[in-house]
Amino acid sequence: MTIALIAVRLAEQGYSARAIGLNTAAAGVATLVGAAFVPGLARRIGVKELLFLSLFVSVLCLAVMALTQNYWAWLGIRAIFGLALTALFVVSEFWINAIAPPGRRGFVIGFYASSVALGFAAGPTLLALVGTATAAPFLAAIALFALAAAPIVANSAAAPHIKDAPSASIPAFILAAPIAALAGLLHGAIETASMGLLPVYALRAGLAAETGAVFVTLFAFGNVLAQMPVGYLSDHMDRRKLLVLIALLSLGGALGLGFLGPTKLILFGVLLTLWGGVVGSLYAVALAHLGAQYHGADLANANAAFVMLYALGMLAGPPIVGFGLDLLAPAGFFVSVAALLALYLSVARWRARSQRVNS
Repeated sequence: MTIALIAVRLAEQGYSARAIGLNTAAAGVATLVGAAFVPGLARRIGVKELLFLSLFVSVLCLAVMALTQNYWAWLGIRAIFGLALTALFVVSEFWINAIAPPGRRGFVIGFYASSVALGFAAGPTLLALVGTATAAPFLAAIALFALAAAPIVANSAAAPHIKDAPSASIPAFILAAPIAALAGLLHGAIETASMGLLPVYALRAGLAAETGAVFVTLFAFGNVLAQMPVGYLSDHMDRRKLLVLIALLSLGGALGLGFLGPTKLILFGVLLTLWGGVVGSLYAVALAHLGAQYHGADLANANAAFVMLYALGMLAGPPIVGFGLDLLAPAGFFVSVAALLALYLSVARWRARSQRVNS
């Protein structure tokens, strides 16, 4: 909701797309930098307490933005807001992973991932209902953050504790589990590029902007539907193999969509929905894999590393896919996504080969 709201408000004030993009990037950079400090902060002040603090700072940022119109002030507030949201993501995902039953971890995290996808879908809808011209959307967002405190209060006794320091640094976790860690980066890149550039893809294919919005909806809808079934599947097979399978299917889907194009619109829409569900499963399966491998402070650090790579993907994905779209319009969108998936599969193959050699 806030991503679209801030972009519209800045556009209405006459700022360029480049200036709006810089403001959006401030939140991504804050996530990339700030995620590393979240586990230590949670260990010092507590998981539950950090969640409350993050919610309070988020509400404060939204209130200040509702009262100001200064671009540079918004840039700084956006960075602080991004730090608060980063803490919410890292700590809540740690909490879910820490208490999920081992035999149902994938399904539980799949349910969480579906709720996140629903939130991304519901935000713009809510914005359309309350409008963008007044303080009403900021107040609506503040109300949602306030409501988010309710389950923390209700389940405060179940909050996990981080007592010990992690056994390794965040870069060490990335090197120890590159298949899962890089899945976060890949998902961030593909998801952000798809949400932002599918409308551009539609325009380059000679379709209406409204059709591009439908493409985004179909991509997101597939993401919502697939998370729990794939999460259930991940509870019954090796998650590293499942990540490779998901990447292979996503690669085939990207090439198929690029070759098919939107000329056969219904078939393209069905395939896009299925593809959105498959590629969207990378995040939940990788997160469940980390939860099965690590515990306590190590899990918090692994989760922080995962969120950092996701943020890096959010920053890098749109420029890379946008370059492909410019170079080979319109199929370049899917060709560049396929190239990212092929690179990931190359790393997975190298990792599997090096493990066989070492064993």
